[in-house]
Amino acid sequence: MVLVAAGQLCASNVLKDNAAAAINLITKAASLRCKVLFLPEASDYIARNAQQSKEIVKSVSDSPFVLAIQKKLQELHAAGNSLSVSVGIHEPSETSDRVKNTLIWINEAGEIVQRYQKIHLFDVDIKNGPILKESQSVEPGSKVLKPFPTAIGNVGLGICYDLRFPELALRLRSEGAQVLTYPSAWTMKTGPHFQILAQSTAIFTQCYVVMPAQKGKHKVEDGTVTNRESYGHTCIIDPSGTILAQCTDIDDVEDICVADIDLDRLEVIRRNMPLWSQRRPDVFGYKV
Repeated sequence: MVLVAAGQLCASNVLKDNAAAAINLITKAASLRCKVLFLPEASDYIARNAQQSKEIVKSVSDSPFVLAIQKKLQELHAAGNSLSVSVGIHEPSETSDRVKNTLIWINEAGEIVQRYQKIHLFDVDIKNGPILKESQSVEPGSKVLKPFPTAIGNVGLGICYDLRFPELALRLRSEGAQVLTYPSAWTMKTGPHFQILAQSTAIFTQCYVVMPAQKGKHKVEDGTVTNRESYGHTCIIDPSGTILAQCTDIDDVEDICVADIDLDRLEVIRRNMPLWSQRRPDVFGYKV
């Protein structure tokens, strides 16, 4: 068994402030000897609007947010406390004037070793609810990142709205995933779906699912509270759909929850209910 942490925070549009919040969570996770800390989508910033996102986005080599995390992990590693971090950020696009919503994996030496670009963009207009057009400022990804080996098993990456599209989770499981993560900045109006979808994904893929999430009312550089609010409910779920750990629901708190990843238990669940050997591509005409 290996201990992991899922972090919860409330990002502003100030990268240095968000870096400080992330470092606090890294310090907490390291003190508990976790091997991986999962941080939310868009942990580097939540902008005022689409235009500001395009203006403040930084490459990883120039981002005070990313550079601070890399430095902290290097310091921990040098002191004999190795921790990897999965964190959602924005990056400039090489092909358009939009930004990329990406999830990077930073290893214990502070190196970015994996990167996934969000495939499904959150374009919705809900009556009496949020009107969000992520595609106004974000360029969609076009590739599934193959699961990769880590200290906690093979990890497959998705981001927030990707959770609503089970074909991604099924593909990742078929390619060897044992742990899935969907870092999020989930809206309040659709909040009740957050854990239901995550638990369902854990059950039909027979994977651990880690759900780090933004929580609270987002602020901007002068301390003004915006009309953007995130649902929170950060949690870690086992392959049977049980919530093993969950962050508290105190207002806008930075927090982590921790749980063990037990790959032996995962294999027992898969062996007792062998879903992948029972799939029917002959009926459905394709393999996931």
